[in-house]
Parts: sequence; structure tokens; C-alpha cells
Amino acid sequence: MNNFFRILISSCLLAFALPSIAQVPHGGAPLWTTPGTNMGNPAWQVHRMPGIDLDALRAAYPVTDQVKSAPWRFGQEFPVDITLSDGTWLNIEGTAVWRTQIQAPGALAISLSFAEFNVPKGAKLFIWSADRTEYIGGFDHRNMKTWGGLATGLVAGEAVVVELHVPEGMEDAVGLRIDQVVHAYRDIAGKAALATETLGTTRGPFGNSGNCNINVNCPEGATWQCEKRSVALIIQGGFAVCTGALVNNTAQDGTPLFLTANHCLGGNVGNWTFYFNHETEGCDGNTGPTNQTVSGAELLASSGASDFGLLLLDEQVPASYNPFYAGWDGTDAETVQNTNGIHHPSGDLKKVCIDEDAPYHDNAAGAAVWWIDEWEDGVTEGGSSGSPLFDQNHRIIGQLYGGAAACSGSVNNGQFDYYGRMGVSFNNGITEHLDPLGLGLEVLDGYPSAGCVTSFELDMGVGIVSAPEGVLCGGGDVTIEVALSNFGTTPLTSAILGYTVEGGAEQTVNWAGNLDQYEVEIIALPGIPAEDGSTEVEVYVVAVNGTQDENNFNDAATVEFTAFAGETFDFSFELVLDDYGSETTWELRRLGNVVYSGGPYQDGQDGTVVTIPMCLEEGCYILQVDDSYGDGMCCGYGEGSFTVFDPEGDVVYTGGEFNDSDLEQFCTSAMSVEEGQPIQVRIWPNPATNSVQLDGLPQQATIQSFDALGRAISAPFSASSSKHTIDVSDLPRGWVVFRVTSVDATYAVRCLLR
Repeated sequence: MNNFFRILISSCLLAFALPSIAQVPHGGAPLWTTPGTNMGNPAWQVHRMPGIDLDALRAAYPVTDQVKSAPWRFGQEFPVDITLSDGTWLNIEGTAVWRTQIQAPGALAISLSFAEFNVPKGAKLFIWSADRTEYIGGFDHRNMKTWGGLATGLVAGEAVVVELHVPEGMEDAVGLRIDQVVHAYRDIAGKAALATETLGTTRGPFGNSGNCNINVNCPEGATWQCEKRSVALIIQGGFAVCTGALVNNTAQDGTPLFLTANHCLGGNVGNWTFYFNHETEGCDGNTGPTNQTVSGAELLASSGASDFGLLLLDEQVPASYNPFYAGWDGTDAETVQNTNGIHHPSGDLKKVCIDEDAPYHDNAAGAAVWWIDEWEDGVTEGGSSGSPLFDQNHRIIGQLYGGAAACSGSVNNGQFDYYGRMGVSFNNGITEHLDPLGLGLEVLDGYPSAGCVTSFELDMGVGIVSAPEGVLCGGGDVTIEVALSNFGTTPLTSAILGYTVEGGAEQTVNWAGNLDQYEVEIIALPGIPAEDGSTEVEVYVVAVNGTQDENNFNDAATVEFTAFAGETFDFSFELVLDDYGSETTWELRRLGNVVYSGGPYQDGQDGTVVTIPMCLEEGCYILQVDDSYGDGMCCGYGEGSFTVFDPEGDVVYTGGEFNDSDLEQFCTSAMSVEEGQPIQVRIWPNPATNSVQLDGLPQQATIQSFDALGRAISAPFSASSSKHTIDVSDLPRGWVVFRVTSVDATYAVRCLLR
């Protein structure tokens, strides 16, 4: 099955009224959320955390990120001892309000751990970003844990304010002590750059998983829409991540039993945070909810013999999260036909991977495991540890222990993974919890089962395999290739495909063949005329095997391409990355509109070349290359650079040594000088104020001026000699391009007007 095509899935994600990322809050809001509310004296105590060695942490990423036998790290923990005496009490309109501020310079987000959280009824705790863009809470007496503390979710930014509201006169009933601050140094909660454009792949807010990972709401996950609801991302004390899943029990009563890996255990599971439904709404998105969390758990059983850990969550998973409690198979029988994994690689959005072959029993580092030779679709990474392995019957048979599977660029590296076996866990303490009724069952389906479809008989999926990327130069007909996939159990022998161009009349294509389950055939649609501008093509299944397709999740795909049917120029942009590609972004603008853009890119890719073909209309363009750190692309941390090439392959501009930004202008017609024609036109003074002189003008030259956005700011005029003086006193200040056109060639010179 091909993993390079993706189709939009209408996922059944619910809408929630929660303000931001949070442990099951119980209403209320910080004072600042209500306009006109008295905030009291804004002065509060400030607790500043030490800085971190980000370069040292980054240097370890390439190794540590792929280690699945350890949690994936995204933040630095700092021990603190902040109590009520380390803040400020105010009386605001009859409510006692306590505040303190915590700063972690350079942090993308902050989370807190409370060693003591004891509040009376009527009190509420909030944690909000110092820039007042988001908050979590309110947490009240219902959030108090048996172990006495509380772990919070992440709040974006490098400074947070802790705000406690207490009914007047009940201040002495409060017990509050913060013992840990977590400085998140990786992209958290969607506040940093979410999209990484290298190889056209999108990224999630918690981490940069590899390019070959597949969002769970792609067609590959169409029959796993129930099971995905059991899977959650684990934040361990706020500094590292694993994955796990809710599991059913024989009472089928929604007891929040949660299965993960033994090697993910460590520290106090009471301060873990579990993120449910952190996934894209469709196939190609890069953001997902981060407000559906549960805080805290109790360890019930664990064993290294099969690398399992079974937890009981401290809070019932709210019905609004639409939880699913996955089924399991503890027979350990080697009759498994194929497997599926659902996980959060590198803490990223929820992904799916598929192995079409049978796994087999093996041992790894003393643990009994299921061995996966190679994934056909998707892979796992560090952070996927503890994620469930499902068999063809949609039951959990193990949890991820380790392996070497990973992305190699945009494709699977073809390596193995291994999962601790549920059948061995049955003999090591898990049974009494999964079978509280003592029924002796070794197999149990998921709960609730209503509406859960595990497979379809007739299920053809369509996806766009190839279509023009970027802008198509010169018009003509466009070839679009479509992948037909059989996701059902019945062989497919015929289909009618419909397609529309710009929402016009339906056109059809008949297909005949023989596709067994998971097989794919690629066909080409008839040529689509490339009109000037953008064109949208939709492809969809009309009928399959002479009847209606049973699964509409994957029945349609759309693609949009842009063409310039008039005079165009085939330029190209070449980017050589430095060590910190995540700092690099760029835009190409014309008339104030962005026509091409890219970045940020992956770190640790020094020397990697990214080439972007650019189809440009006649006119002038502004290229802006930015470095978020402010040290350019060369040469302290790698030999990064960028170059613009004209249609003949000649260098228009090259750069790389700058600070925050490099801004350059070029014009397509001006750069289309005949080969071998020397550039002879000169301009002085430069910079200029009132007038400029052009020297070396060809005979019968016509001159016209343009601003930095490529807009004409003067009418064309003729020059009578090889020298010509131009009054520029009335022209706008900034960069001005003078285009000189003769019978033989076109030239462009630019001048900065001050």
C-alpha cells in the first residue's frame, strides 16, 4: 500500500468549551478575562528559572529521539519550593486573590507540578500566560489527588502567572506548594512554528516526527476510528513523553485502566498528564486539540517480562472526550495475520502504522515480544513507546518496547519494531485488573462497541499520486495520476470514477481490473487544461463492483494547481541548509503577494540542498530570507546559503551571511539577458536623493522605474544618449529598479533612494 497519498477524512472530533490545555477544569476564569474587572495591584513576586544549554540538548536529538526504550524528552525540569509566602495576597471585591509569577527565559511553554494542592470548596486555581493569551483551570477541590499534589498541562510562553481565588476568610485553609517548573524547549501547544516544509511535510506542535508518519485520520486509519479514541499522549511530569491506551475490563464499566510500557514508568505517575484526541481533524493537518486531558494515575501492575505497565487514571475520562476502551487478546497465539499501531511519535499528533504481514514471537533484552519485520505504512519513533499493537480483530496484543523502524527522509527505512506481548503480561499481574469479575476470559472486545466498524467488504479509496507542484509554466494539459486502493475484504474488479474541474460538469472514467485487499493501482485521468490561474480538480468514487462503496471516509480527493498560461520564466531557488534549519524561513513576493514560501526546516541537516522550481510571470520580485535566531545561515553553524537561478541557470543572486534578514529584488524580464551580452548599464550616485545618472545606455534605450513591489512608478521614456540624468526627487523612498530596454536586450539596475 502506498503511503505517499493522503485523502481528507471527516473525523468525528467534538467541540469543547475548555479555554486551553487543562486537566478537567471546573469553570471560572482569571480576573483579566473579564473586561473592566479590577485586577488589583499588579505587583507580584517573580521567580526566575536558570537558563538551559539549548545547543547541548539539540546536539543529542539525532540519537535520543529515536530511542524507543526511553521516553522522548521535550523539556528541562527545575526543582523549586514556592509556597503561599512567596506570592502576594489581595482582596478584590470580596475574594482573596493570591498571585505569583514564574519566568523561564526562552521557554516555548511552562508546566508546573504541585507537591501540595489542598484547597477548600469554593476556591479555584488558574495558571495563565503572562501575555494573557491563554489559561488553564479552574482547578478546585475536585482536582485534589490522593497523593496530595497536582500536575498541570502546558501553558505557552516564557512566563506564567499562578492565580488562586479563595472565599474571603478561608485563606488559612489553603495548602499550596510548587515543587517543579518545566521549561519546554521544543514546540509545544501550537504556539511555535507548526509547519515544517522540508519535503512538503507538515509537523505537529509537540514534536517533529518523521516525514513518513501517517496521521490517524488518513484513509489508512479509516477502520480504526474507535480504537484511536483509546490512545493518549503521556506527559511524564512535564518533561518527557510516551504513548498508551485505555483498555476494557470484563465488567465493561468504563474503569479508566490505561496500558503503557514498563520502561516508561519512572518517578511519580501521580503527576503524569494524559492528552486524549490530540490529532488532526483531517489527513493533512498539523494541529489538533490539546485541551482534553486527565491528570494523575496510580500504578496497578508492571513487569519487565513483557515490558508492560497498567495504570488506573485518577480521574474518570469525561464523556465529552468520547473515550473508547480497547479490547485485548491474551491468548498469545501465533495466529495473528496483520497488525496496526496507533501512537504519538516524538510527542507529535496521533499517527497510524500498518504491517500487512504476521508478526512472530521473539525475545528482546529479556522481554517476550512480538517482532514486526517491517511496516508497510508508517513507522514508530521515540515517544511511541507504550503505544498499543492491534491485531486484525482490533484487539490489543502488546505495547511498543523498542526497535529500529524510523523514517529515512520521506520514506520508511524498512527496519523492525518489537512489542511486549499481552499473553505474557497475563501471567505477570495484569489479569486481575482486566478480569475483575473472574470470568477467566482471555479475549475481550472494546467498549462501547456501538458504531464501531472494523472492516468493510467493499471499500475503494482514491488518492492523488501526482499533480503539478507549485506553478505550472506555459499552460497546456495537466496529467493527474490517481491511486485506487482496496481497503475492503472483497476483491475489486470494476469502478466508475467521477471528476470535476472547477466544480463543473461531472466527467467519468471506467476502471476494470483485480485488486485484492490493500493492493493499489495507479491510473491517469484524461488531460486537464491548465487555464491561467488556479484550477481545482475533485476525484471521487461513483460506484465499485457495480454498487455503492460502503465506506465514504476515503471516497474523494481534491488537488489544486496554478498555471500561468501567458509569458513565464522558469526560475529556481536553491537553499543549502545549515545546522539549524528550524530558524530559516523565506518568502518570494510580487506586488505585495506571497507567490512562494518555505521553512522552517529540520535541524541537523547541514549541507542538505532544497531546490524549489519557480514559475514566474514578467515583473519584479522581492526575495526575503529570515533567520529567527539572528545569525544568518553562514558560517558559524554550518555552511548554509541560498541562490536564485534564472532560466539559463545563471546566478541572479546568492547569499547566506546576514543577521536577521536578507532582502533582495530581481526582475524576470531584466534577468533574461541574452547569453554573452555584457551588463554595461551603471547608476550613480547610489544611494541617491534628488537625481541619478545612468551610464552605458544602449542605443534607442527605453527607461522605466519600478518600486520594491514591482509596481511601475513612472511611464516609459526614451534616452537620447549613452548617459541620462533622471530626477528622482518625487519618487518614493526606498529601493527603486530602473529597467532599461533596447532592441537587443533588457537590463535592470537598482538604487536606494533616501
